[in-house]
Amino acid sequence: MRIVSLLPAATEWISVFGRADALVGRSHECDSPDRVQDVPVVTEATYAAEGDSAAIDDAVQAQLQQGLSLYEVDLERLKALEPDLIVTQDQCEVCAVSLPELEARLGDWTGAAPTVVSLQPQTLKGVLDEALRLARALEALDAAMEVIANLETGLRVLRDQIGVDRSTNPHALPSVACIEWLEPLMVAGHWMPDVVEMAGGRPVLGTAGAPTEPVEWAALQEADPDVLALMPCGFSVEETRRDLHYLTDRPGWDALSAVQTRRVALLDGNAYFNRPGPRLYRAIELLASVLHPQAVEPEPPPAAWECGGSAAPHSSLP
Repeated sequence: MRIVSLLPAATEWISVFGRADALVGRSHECDSPDRVQDVPVVTEATYAAEGDSAAIDDAVQAQLQQGLSLYEVDLERLKALEPDLIVTQDQCEVCAVSLPELEARLGDWTGAAPTVVSLQPQTLKGVLDEALRLARALEALDAAMEVIANLETGLRVLRDQIGVDRSTNPHALPSVACIEWLEPLMVAGHWMPDVVEMAGGRPVLGTAGAPTEPVEWAALQEADPDVLALMPCGFSVEETRRDLHYLTDRPGWDALSAVQTRRVALLDGNAYFNRPGPRLYRAIELLASVLHPQAVEPEPPPAAWECGGSAAPHSSLP
């Protein structure tokens, strides 16, 4: 089987399911695991993907308002790779090459067209369901079941550590707002509320299974969560740190409970939280260590690029 993955999360699932050797093409955003770096790239962004939160959002919106695609597929290179299977997504036109865009590009494919698998996870359960659907297409269902069983076992151990189960009163848990973009301000939906619950928290503002949406600053002030988890889509901890002024310069920032108690966490959204892949389990562990630091010691311990500490009034970020 010859596989082209146009979705970073799918590339990670393909790798942990033991099919990395079958990857013959990838998107420009597929950066993990390291071994895929030698796989040919068949896509590129058509907008200015560099810059801060506001600049990137402006570039994306300008492209969309003109009815233009955010990604270009090198169809000639894709054809030359002769894939049997292409994996893409049908969830977010900003995150990766979408199914309609790919279908349009494949419209004039000559010869036997490859099978296309499009993933569309909306919740944490949906992430696992889609991973298993991908595994069936890869003919790697047995390996996938073993991988997911091991991940689920680790999650049960974590939940025991923090003393949370289905009988736990959610109002006894810390409230958490997951910030997925800084300017404009957006709170994460999709699988992130489920991730918060699995990590022993109570999600606010974001809705499980619903898209990430802009929120008014006043709404965040009114919710006044116990914890602010900053995980902008596609951003590293350092990039989030760079753009933190979009929050700290807002009126009333210093009065937020999470700021007062130094419970503002900078997390690597790109590596863990934004991708519906196997590293979501590491995301749950990292967030649990933020919410329950006395109970959870991640293994391995969080590196500086995974978790960037907290911000409080009149203090500098570590």
